[in-house]
Amino acid sequence: MMNNRQEVTEAIVLARTEYGEADRILTLLTPENGKLRLIAKGVRRVKSKLAGGIELFSVTNVTYIKGRGDIGTLISARLVTYYSKIVGDIDRTMLGYDLIKQLHKVTEDEPEADYYHLLVQAFAALDDATIDIELIRMWFGAQLLRLSGHTPNLRTEPGGAKLTAEQAYEFSFDDSAFVARPDGGAYRADAIKFLRIVFDGNQPAVLAHVGGAARLVEQTRQLVAFMGQQYLR
Repeated sequence: MMNNRQEVTEAIVLARTEYGEADRILTLLTPENGKLRLIAKGVRRVKSKLAGGIELFSVTNVTYIKGRGDIGTLISARLVTYYSKIVGDIDRTMLGYDLIKQLHKVTEDEPEADYYHLLVQAFAALDDATIDIELIRMWFGAQLLRLSGHTPNLRTEPGGAKLTAEQAYEFSFDDSAFVARPDGGAYRADAIKFLRIVFDGNQPAVLAHVGGAARLVEQTRQLVAFMGQQYLR
C-alpha cells in the first residue's frame, strides 16, 4: 500500500542493531515484501515515538520509505498485537529468540508469506502457558522443514511398501523415509501418525489435545531436530 513514497505493512522484528548514538537498524519480516532493513532514527532516545511500536514478539503496523540502497527509513510504528506473556517466562522468551533466529537463518530476503504467518502462530503458542514449550519447539522445526520442501515421506518405505501398525521403523536420512527393522526400531505407528499430524501444518493448540501428546513429542522431537540439521542450511 503506497502513499506518495511511503509504504505501509505489517511486520515482525527479526533483528535489531544499534547504530550511531541513538539510531537502530531493524530487520523486519513482512507478509508481502519479505525482509526489510529499516533505520529507526532516534529510537533509542527516551522520548522517541518509534520505540513503543517495535517491540520483539509483536506484530506491528509500520510506515516506511524505501531507500536507494538496502536500507529504508522507518517513519512510524504502531503495535497491532503484543504477545506480552512470552517475556514473563524466561524459558518461553529464550525459545522465542531461538525460533526467530532459526527462521531468519533459513530464509532468503524474499521468503513467502507462509513464513511470516508461521512466526505469528509461534508467538501465539508461546503466549499460551497451557502449551508445552517442547511441543512448540518440535512443531516449529517441522514447519520450517515443510515450508522449505523437506517434508519426510510418512506413508511408505523407500521401496513403496506402505507403513503398517505392526512394524517398528528407523528413519533413513538418505531416503527421508522410515524403513522397517525386523529386529526392532525406535518408531512405531503412534509416533509416525503424530508426525503426520504435525507435518500437515496443524497448530500447537491442536497438537496439544492429541492423546499422549507429551510422550509423542518426547519420542519424535530429536528426530525432527536432526532433520533440521540435515536438510536446512
